[in-house]
Amino acid sequence: MAAVDACRWVTKSVPYAPYVTSLPWISHYGCKYVVHGDDITSDSSGEDCYRFVKAAGRFKVVKRTPSISTTDLVGRMLLCTRTHFIRSLSKVLEGREGSGTEAERKAVGEDMTARLHLYASDETGLKPGADVWFWSASKAARENDTEEEEGTFSVLCHGTRPKPGQRVVYVDGGFDLFSSGHIEFLRQVIEAEESLALADGWYSEEAVQERTGKGKDYRPVFVVAGVHDDEVINVWKGVNYPIMNIYERGLCVLQCKYVDAVIFGAPFTPTRAYLSSLPWGLPDAVYHGPTSFMPLTYDPYAAVKTMGIYKEIGSHDFSNVNAEQIVQRILQSRAVYEERQRAKGIKGIGEEAQQRRERMEEEQRVKEGKDQ
Repeated sequence: MAAVDACRWVTKSVPYAPYVTSLPWISHYGCKYVVHGDDITSDSSGEDCYRFVKAAGRFKVVKRTPSISTTDLVGRMLLCTRTHFIRSLSKVLEGREGSGTEAERKAVGEDMTARLHLYASDETGLKPGADVWFWSASKAARENDTEEEEGTFSVLCHGTRPKPGQRVVYVDGGFDLFSSGHIEFLRQVIEAEESLALADGWYSEEAVQERTGKGKDYRPVFVVAGVHDDEVINVWKGVNYPIMNIYERGLCVLQCKYVDAVIFGAPFTPTRAYLSSLPWGLPDAVYHGPTSFMPLTYDPYAAVKTMGIYKEIGSHDFSNVNAEQIVQRILQSRAVYEERQRAKGIKGIGEEAQQRRERMEEEQRVKEGKDQ
């Protein structure tokens, strides 16, 4: 529910929806159509879950988004593969990096670029929404605090700019397996800024009238999210983290309604030089939340604290929901399932699981061979 509520293109979320969609259900919520991907969805009896709305002419089909699936993610967790990593997202988008022929790489890059533009649209899906930028600098500047580099910013697409009176705030992270932990942190950043704005009279009748007299009202904060690249995250977290590559993670951040701009390839340490050179100017605040499973050897926010713009979001109900915890849930669930099946006396479960793992490993080896 947290993920659905935070989606930029969702107006209302409804919990406990039935698996088989009925006409009374959608009519109750004032929905004219049901929209679904072009993949087949069946109930336990093998019948179409949308047969009732289809019969009534109230069903629309859209092409399923070509991207990673749950199966892909679980496979990465179980096999600890790193072939999903992207060395340079800008080169991939330009067709200069990746597997396949030059023409195939170019086609993939164009498709990925088009999808970034779609995800950067506003709540209508028709107009520009979020700003999308890339930051490039030396490896040292991206991974640690030993280099003070402004780096180079390049824009992919322009969205809305900060409006009069809005404070610009910066957040950064890996945002791996984008979850309720990330979403709640971003929501609380907005909430913290709204509290400051309330004290400054942002919501007074006069202030509201002044803003709405020039158009649609808006919130008092413009949130810029920096997303670290795959190499940077792997340096600090090891194993095969991040489970999702920078492109996949960036799309997750882009679709979140609490974010106004995204910077791909943001440094692990937001230095004074980096922050001062942001396209929107030096931010009014830099927010950070609980980090529970990263073995840091220094404080990445030391410079920000010295500048007096550091803000911290404390623990919340989803503080412990992060990529590592999600991976552990998957691994533990598999172990419990296999043990339960063995306890029931199902002889082949161990062999079946082993064969399944061997097939996945072979598929991964083939894929790695193509990528080389």
